[in-house]
Amino acid sequence: MIDQHIASAFDRDLEDIQALVMKMGGLVEDSIREAAKSLKQRDEELADTVRRNDKKIDALDMQIYEECARVLALRQPIASDLRTVLTVMKVAANLERIGDYSKNLAKRTTVLVHMQPIDGASGAIKRMSKEVQLMLSDALDAYIRRDEALAHDVRQRDIEIDQMYNALFREFLTFMMEDPRNISSCMHLHFIAKNIERMGDHVTSIADQVIYLVSGELPDEARPKGNAPNYELPESGSETP
Repeated sequence: MIDQHIASAFDRDLEDIQALVMKMGGLVEDSIREAAKSLKQRDEELADTVRRNDKKIDALDMQIYEECARVLALRQPIASDLRTVLTVMKVAANLERIGDYSKNLAKRTTVLVHMQPIDGASGAIKRMSKEVQLMLSDALDAYIRRDEALAHDVRQRDIEIDQMYNALFREFLTFMMEDPRNISSCMHLHFIAKNIERMGDHVTSIADQVIYLVSGELPDEARPKGNAPNYELPESGSETP
């Protein structure tokens, strides 16, 4: 009877934590969408809102961490239950990093709105961010449904993000070579595209954790990656002031 009570308490704790994860995931999806929209519409006020809302994502990440630590201390889960708690912590950590990259997109938008726009760039970046957002939505669905096949599908789709990034990189190089006045704008746009590509990597990491949660093993094969350009601009840090 005591063991059954402990198991029921653990299940309730886990349900509460997973609800927080889904809330956090929803905020991150909103952040990606709104950050891309702020760039497309050159909306500095919306970009500032994205930056401020990142505090909500960080707060949920901390709350999830503290709740997981409490469950580990009080319930002392073993086997699959322990794997579930560890997966939750890693999923939340990846969501927090995606939120940071989205915030960085918004930060650069506040600079780009005062520069000459680059034809087609904001639309292409919005399409790229939309694909990452859809990947994230599917990765979270796979997590809730324990859908290993969907998680594998998300992993494979990351190659599309890499290919979109590589295409944008080459376009920005062309713009800079054609007119040196485009260099500053293209540098900022490149860093934005690189941040979105990194978002895709973290979404893929979430899919990896889903596979681990279901099967007990991480995928053996390396993540699919698109062909990288022969030369890349230096990447900015993920934590811009």
